[in-house]
Amino acid sequence: MTGRDEETRAQEQAAREELARLREEHRDLDHAIDALEALGSGDRLQVQRLKKRKLGLKDRISFLEDQLTPDIIA
Repeated sequence: MTGRDEETRAQEQAAREELARLREEHRDLDHAIDALEALGSGDRLQVQRLKKRKLGLKDRISFLEDQLTPDIIA
């Protein structure tokens, strides 16, 4: 295995680890938003900020998934 292959594998592993962390954070935000909305007493601004953060996470998750999925020519 060449040094370049090892570097590529290390980058892929790092991306997979980040993807797992981001998915977990996205799930946690989803639960937090649901809890605040269920209480009805949640600060609307706080809920809006959490939703914005969740959307940013979703964008990053999509980007990483695209990077990890090989291009397939149909």
